[in-house]
Amino acid sequence: MFIMACCTSLCSVGVHAQEVSGRVISINEMFSLADQNSKSLRPSVTGVNEAREGVKVARNARLPEVEASLSFSYLGDACIIDRDLSGGMNAPMPHFGNNFAIEATQAIYAGGAISSGIELAKLQEEIAKLDLENSRDKVRFMLVGYYLDLFKQKNMLRMYRQNIEQTKQVLRDIRAKGSEGIVLKNDIARYELLLANLELNHTQIQNSITILNNNLTTTLGLSNTITLEPDTTILAATLPVEDKENWTNAAFAHSPSLKQLSLAVQMSRYQDKIVKSERLPKIGLFAGNKFDGPIVIEVPPINKNLNYWYVGVGVKYNIASLYKTNKSINRSKFTIQCTMEQYDDTREQTELAVKAEHIKYLESYVELTTQQKSVELANQNYSVVSNRYKNDMALITDMLDASNSKLSAELLLVNAQINTVFNYYKLLYISGTL
Repeated sequence: MFIMACCTSLCSVGVHAQEVSGRVISINEMFSLADQNSKSLRPSVTGVNEAREGVKVARNARLPEVEASLSFSYLGDACIIDRDLSGGMNAPMPHFGNNFAIEATQAIYAGGAISSGIELAKLQEEIAKLDLENSRDKVRFMLVGYYLDLFKQKNMLRMYRQNIEQTKQVLRDIRAKGSEGIVLKNDIARYELLLANLELNHTQIQNSITILNNNLTTTLGLSNTITLEPDTTILAATLPVEDKENWTNAAFAHSPSLKQLSLAVQMSRYQDKIVKSERLPKIGLFAGNKFDGPIVIEVPPINKNLNYWYVGVGVKYNIASLYKTNKSINRSKFTIQCTMEQYDDTREQTELAVKAEHIKYLESYVELTTQQKSVELANQNYSVVSNRYKNDMALITDMLDASNSKLSAELLLVNAQINTVFNYYKLLYISGTL
């Protein structure tokens, strides 16, 4: 009995562990979880770290280059031959050879290529950060879509449940009247069909809620056993209605796409400097030490080691750059021009998108007011038709029409409320302030 009790206790723990738990989550909390757990952002985070290391690599060009070499060799005997290739004579040589050399060079002037390369790497790091910001905004906007759609589906589910209960009650009344011969069987069948359609839509909405909940929990890194509940206070919150110029200015200042293209223009200019640096001389310091043996520059060779060191200043100039670099410079100019034109085009498209979404945002308030009035009228109509039907002054078709109108008005009102919130967050997304 003790073992059975323990097994029963463990089984109950396992059952409770699989139970679905509810959790109310706000949009800001959802954003915070997505920033921490979303796998879609991990490549962009890694890209930032990679670009940061790229800056360190570019700065290494300012450090001195140090090269060392060590070798051992076997030298065969030499052969001394006359200039007319006659009279060959064998010349013994020391057979063991060794070489050790170390040399350090430090660039002093490279035509601006090194500093431009470092600035270019810094800009690449900034672009990587903007790419992370852009990816974060995309994930957030996607989550807002899931979140508000979940909100919409849950409200629709609640309304369908209410209408199913109302339909069942009306059906019971109709059947009671049908037993008295007051209502035709055809009318009962029509209302039973309405109930079946409502229950089918109820099942479809439940499936949609399950799918949306899985999408949200997976993206947020939460357990799939958690049922997320949207924060209902969002519909009561007062959303700002700013002038379209304010939204446009915000987009120009914060849009990650515009920032990336602006940095791309700067990168093109630094690339142009690097190309032009090929036509400038390179100046550097060098120092080294060599330890060689034997000394074979003497005849006969001297079986000793020769050690010497040196320092100096070197100037290097690629003469071929005078006739090769011109084409690269011309291409660089077109690259800068193309990038600037892309920036102007994206700026214009961003302005148009902000203006269009601002119009839709204001339009959603008009739609919301209209739907509120429609719900009020639909409720009044349903109440009047219901009272008339109870007093045998209305047909079952009138009752069906009133019920359908009431359901449709309620659903459209919820959709209008959620669409207003969605359009607001879409404006935030387009303006880069999400």
